[in-house]
Amino acid sequence: MAYLVAQRTREFGIRMALGARPRDVIAMVARRGLILVGVGVALGMVAAGAMTRLIASQLFGVRAIDPLTFAAVTGGVVFVALAACSVPAWRGTKVDPMVALRTE
Repeated sequence: MAYLVAQRTREFGIRMALGARPRDVIAMVARRGLILVGVGVALGMVAAGAMTRLIASQLFGVRAIDPLTFAAVTGGVVFVALAACSVPAWRGTKVDPMVALRTE
């Protein structure tokens, strides 16, 4: 996300010069991050479901598909992804619009 924000710094500056609020920039970055996380979680859940048959013989006292574990891991991944998006998004709001306009 930091690389994405660094590439789009000029765009964020122009948007803010045209009247975008900092929360709009943060929402753009968070939306992009959550889309990536959503795709990753969906693919991970499919892969984890497929792998349960392979590791079912290795588990003792635990079902191969434990909904609580899947929910906890998914929630943890989403939380970490939002935290990882917040710092670059905050940096994107600190772009001076005049500097972004002068770079061209």
